[in-house]
Amino acid sequence: MLFWRDVVSSKVGNILAIFALEMENGIKYEFTAKPWLHEWLFVAMPEEMAREIRENLKFQEEGWGRMKATAKVGNSEWSTAIWFDTKSNTYLLPIKAAIRKKEEVEPGKEILLTIWV
Repeated sequence: MLFWRDVVSSKVGNILAIFALEMENGIKYEFTAKPWLHEWLFVAMPEEMAREIRENLKFQEEGWGRMKATAKVGNSEWSTAIWFDTKSNTYLLPIKAAIRKKEEVEPGKEILLTIWV
């Protein structure tokens, strides 16, 4: 998993340059997850990653804990949103049907995801 704070803490001397670079496209997070089906196909972000996003970027949330994001699976990238789920204490990312089909995403099959928030 890649966390924004790891990049910043390892480059303290260049913190402003790194922050500006990361903010140009949003802060990048990478993780693996197994999608699950509940009418839609979702993945849950690792709780530690979700906690970092919520602690630092909660001000970007809209109604119902929705936060705009860009997601990538395989070679497919799309504009979307993540939603904070209080029951699971993490953000959930829905995966569009077109992406699922193109990238052969199936429930229970681990995939690598990248999101920018």
